[in-house]
Amino acid sequence: MASFGWGVFVVCLFFFKTKSVTAFWLNGQELLSSSKTVNARLIYCLFLFKFYFPSYMCTSKSCVHFSLANEMKKNDKIMCMLERQQKNYIRNINKAISEFQKNFQKPETRREFDLSDPEALKKDRPARLSDNDPQCTVSGLQKFMGEDLNYNQRMKFQKEQLREWSLQQQRDWKNALADQKFADDLYDKNRIELDQKIMEQQRREEENRRAVCAATKDFNRAQAAELAERRKLEKDQKMKDDMDEISSLLQGDLLSENPEQAVSSFGRHRVIPDRWKGMNRDQLMAIRYFQQQQVLEKLRLKEEEHRRDAEWDRQSIQAARAQLVLERHQQRQSRERRRALDNVNAELSHEQKANIMHSLIQPVDDVLHKST
Repeated sequence: MASFGWGVFVVCLFFFKTKSVTAFWLNGQELLSSSKTVNARLIYCLFLFKFYFPSYMCTSKSCVHFSLANEMKKNDKIMCMLERQQKNYIRNINKAISEFQKNFQKPETRREFDLSDPEALKKDRPARLSDNDPQCTVSGLQKFMGEDLNYNQRMKFQKEQLREWSLQQQRDWKNALADQKFADDLYDKNRIELDQKIMEQQRREEENRRAVCAATKDFNRAQAAELAERRKLEKDQKMKDDMDEISSLLQGDLLSENPEQAVSSFGRHRVIPDRWKGMNRDQLMAIRYFQQQQVLEKLRLKEEEHRRDAEWDRQSIQAARAQLVLERHQQRQSRERRRALDNVNAELSHEQKANIMHSLIQPVDDVLHKST
C-alpha cells in the first residue's frame, strides 16, 4: 500500500508539473522506463485511461482495486510462464551438453584411457603367435626344438586340399559328361529344327501364295465394283444431262430442225457441239459392243495371269521337291562313299596286320630252318 501511495503521488506530481497532456505523456514514458515497480506503472496506466476515457473509469475505490487485482494476476501468470520458459531453456542446454559429451567426448577418446582400459589384456598381443613369429627370440624361451604347433592346422589344410581336388575331379567329370550330352542333344535339336524349318518354309510359301491370290481376287473384285459404281454414276449423270438437254431442246428452237445440221464441215465423223442432239441407237450399240469386247479382253488377260501364277507356283514346288530329292541323294552318296572308304580301310588294316605278322614269323622260321 505504501508503494501504491507513492505511485499515486508521483503521477499527480508529474501531472501538475507538466500542465499539458503531451508533456504528461512524455514524462510518463520516462517514468515507465525508469521505474522498477509494477504499481507505479499500473497507476500511470490508470491515469492515462481516465484522462482519455473518463466515461469508462469507475469512481469507486472497489473498482480500482478489482482492476489492480486482475492486473496482478495477469502479471503473476506472465512471471510463471517466463520462469517455465527459463527452466525449459536451461534443461535443453543441459541436455545438449550431455549429448555432446556422449557423442564427442567419449572415455576412449581421452589420451589417458589406455592407462585405465578394462580390455587392455584382451587387446594385448600374445607372447607367441606361430613358429615363424619374429618376436620369438632365443632368449625369450618361446620356441624349442621338436615343437610343431601348426600340425593340426597343416593336417586340416591338407585334408581340405585333398577334398577340394576330389570335388574338382568329380566336377570335371560331370562337366565332361554334361558337355557330351549337350553336344548330342544339340546335334539332334539342330537336325529337328532344320526339318521343321524346311516344313515351315514350305507351309509359309503356300500360305503366302494363297494370301496373294486372295488379295488379288479381292482387289480385282473391289476394282470391278468401283468401276461398276463409277460407270453407274457416269450413266446417271449422263442420263441427267440428256434429260436436261432434252428439256432444253423441247423449250428451244432446234427441235424441228434436221439432225444433219450438226455435221461438221470437216467430215461426217465430226459434229458441231452446239447443234448436236446426241448419238443414235446404232452408235450406242457400237459403243456398248466395244465396251463388252474390252470387258472380255480384260477377263481373258486376268485368266492368263492367273494361269501364269499357277504355273509359276507349280514350277516352284517342283523345284523345291527336286532340290530336296537332290540333297537326299547327295547325303545317300556321301554315306555310301564313307562306307566304302571304311571297308577299304578295314582291308588295308587286315593286310598291314598280316604283313606285320609275316615279318615277325619269317625270322623265326629262318632260325628254325637253319637249326634243323
